[in-house]
Amino acid sequence: MRLRRGGMVACLLCTVVIAAIEPAAAQSVNKRLIDQLNFQLIYVALPLTLFVEVILIYAVVRFRNNDDPLPTAEDPALEITWTIATAIILLFVGFAAYTVLTSPYITPNQPGDQVNQMAANGTNNSSAPDAVIVEGLAYQWGWQFEYQNSNRTTQDELVIPANSEVYVRMTSADVIHSLFVPELGVKQDVFPSRTTVVHTRVYEPGTYRGYCTEFCGAGHARMRTTVRVLPQDEYQQWLRGNATAEK
Repeated sequence: MRLRRGGMVACLLCTVVIAAIEPAAAQSVNKRLIDQLNFQLIYVALPLTLFVEVILIYAVVRFRNNDDPLPTAEDPALEITWTIATAIILLFVGFAAYTVLTSPYITPNQPGDQVNQMAANGTNNSSAPDAVIVEGLAYQWGWQFEYQNSNRTTQDELVIPANSEVYVRMTSADVIHSLFVPELGVKQDVFPSRTTVVHTRVYEPGTYRGYCTEFCGAGHARMRTTVRVLPQDEYQQWLRGNATAEK
């Protein structure tokens, strides 16, 4: 009876804790997917953690003065129950992670062939007429971005439009680098002689900081970039070289 009451208390505490946690609004599709997965796992992990802790505390207090401990009695029903419960939890975690990892925003190889064909043809795919393709080059120790159908090239600054499908085709001029933009949930390794793709859709205009997270030499700590997200009209002005969009 006490153990059941402890479990009920643990579940109640877990409900209160989860209700008190309110995630901040995600700035991109990538960040939203990652945040959703994290909170799905929290919903599973917190009740289990609290339940196990309650059982542990109960066992320590209840049997602290037991000078003649007995072997644990066999209980096939209980063993089958926790085995099935564990399997269900693992299946839920695996399915939740699989649906996120297979998203084209999270797994960069999925849109690779499509983006390569779009870049080669110089046209956008009909299913994403507003798609923006940017060619990215990482080098010791900086970033360069070239914009399709435009003569614009930027150093250490990636400029993209808000609410558009954005593909950044990345390669390295020397060693392995990695582009990480925490606020957008973007992280992609960049390799020499190989193209990897960053696929994102950012909701809110603004400025976000990006970093290289793969140690690449003495200047690694200085290898940073800025991701500037502009409204659609301002982005088009910027592509045409309109000075008002630079402010």
